[in-house]
Amino acid sequence: MEKQIIIESLFPEIANLFGDRMNIYYLQKCLPNAEFIDTNLTSEPAFVKKPVSMVYMGPMTESQQELIIHTLLPYKAAIQQLIENGCIFLLTGNAMEVFEAYIENEDGSRIEGLGIFPDVYAKRNMMARYNSLILGEYHGIRLVGFKAQFSHSYGDNQNQYFYKVIRGCGIHPGSLLEGLNKNNFFATYTVGPFLLLNPLFIKQLLILLGIKQPTLAYEDTIMAAYRKRLAEFEKEKLKYQ
Repeated sequence: MEKQIIIESLFPEIANLFGDRMNIYYLQKCLPNAEFIDTNLTSEPAFVKKPVSMVYMGPMTESQQELIIHTLLPYKAAIQQLIENGCIFLLTGNAMEVFEAYIENEDGSRIEGLGIFPDVYAKRNMMARYNSLILGEYHGIRLVGFKAQFSHSYGDNQNQYFYKVIRGCGIHPGSLLEGLNKNNFFATYTVGPFLLLNPLFIKQLLILLGIKQPTLAYEDTIMAAYRKRLAEFEKEKLKYQ
């Protein structure tokens, strides 16, 4: 008997900017027999008591970041253990910053993060929104997406980045290393929604979930859209910041 796939989405009532909730809706189409759990801010995370296969969290407003950090802090040890055990995590947008050492405001004050990635921290500039396209590569897979953020991350992700940037910037301007990665933990500022834009990476996730020969919902359509977007993003005349 195949192991039941359980995917938990954290705080979808607020962590849902940029249409990234569609990441979960599309996974539901690809995995009709999987169990999907929505955990709100007033509920204990399912990963505390159930053997979840994957945890997802999308982008949120800056004020909501502090609320989510406060909510997840009692479960820090459980999260660290899940990461060590190879549970899949996918974080998009500024959800990544929740797991970093701290978030620094313009006045120098800090919001302490979960500290799961203690060598990386974020800095905000609410008067300078950063918008860009991004083109990168993860283990031979070209990735495309968008960035829309008031903050960047700094510190050392040299040995724990998600993917290499071909055009655009990584965790901050001047960096060519995007996001955070440890075992099956993937975090990126990239939005779009990220999964719908990158069907080849979805297949990698499905393999990690134990599906040996994954197929995608509406595969011909989503692959055609990906190939067209990739061709556009590879054109040098496009603006990347």
